[in-house]
Amino acid sequence: MYFCIWELSLKKKTAKTMAIITLTSDWGLSDYYVAAVKGTILSALPDATIVDITHNIEPWDIASAAFIIRNCYQNFPEGTIHIIAVETEESSDKPHIALKANGHYFIGTDNDIFSLIIGDAPYEAVIIDVIQDTDYFTFTTRDRFVKVAAMIAKGVPFSEIGGPYPEIRKCITFQPTIDANSIHGIITFVDSYENVVSNITKELFEKIRNGRAFEIRVGKYIIDKICRSYTEVMMPDIVALFGTHGFLEIAINHGKAASLLGLSRDSSVDIIFK
Repeated sequence: MYFCIWELSLKKKTAKTMAIITLTSDWGLSDYYVAAVKGTILSALPDATIVDITHNIEPWDIASAAFIIRNCYQNFPEGTIHIIAVETEESSDKPHIALKANGHYFIGTDNDIFSLIIGDAPYEAVIIDVIQDTDYFTFTTRDRFVKVAAMIAKGVPFSEIGGPYPEIRKCITFQPTIDANSIHGIITFVDSYENVVSNITKELFEKIRNGRAFEIRVGKYIIDKICRSYTEVMMPDIVALFGTHGFLEIAINHGKAASLLGLSRDSSVDIIFK
């Protein structure tokens, strides 16, 4: 009898909604926005685990937000819900949507960010048709996105969140140009250490290289070696490597490459093969 009661109690506890919800925004941490959103999540889902991916995105910087989310979301368990609060204002051609891809859920505005995050992965998406909780339209994340996240966490079907959204906006990004003896790319991301990341993949590099010697030219500087870690060069030397994101990265061992080398997003990265 006692065993049965204990077993029933255990089943009730495990039946609770144990959602994992991530937050990415350009709000910073000096205002009330993050706390308000977290409080609203916990009011709807008291057992939720809330993870801050980052709130230090530069205002409206969709490309950086997408790069950061793309390189970490699959480290979370499948079923994780990712709320994206960067440029959230809705319009007829940039609706609020909920999207499922690679076993993860994403909620935000279709302002090109979703295609940058999931690439060519298959997905299911709906236009959000959920009335928000207030008559104010300047805090969509708290008043609408959280409500949708709670619905997903509680198992509400996509069909009850909104109608089908057959095709997300495709962001046309700059791709490296190549010929038999060179690759010409650009810097697409600068991290908090001021390491700079290009749009040149290891796969493309090896394909065009074909075993040849090479020079990587960034600004006025030339690098002729690919390293495996930052410390393979002396401080404060320049180092080129392929990061865990799969792209060619330029850094300075214990230094700030972007500032010291005069590099920024969209700066050229050229590789010449000998």
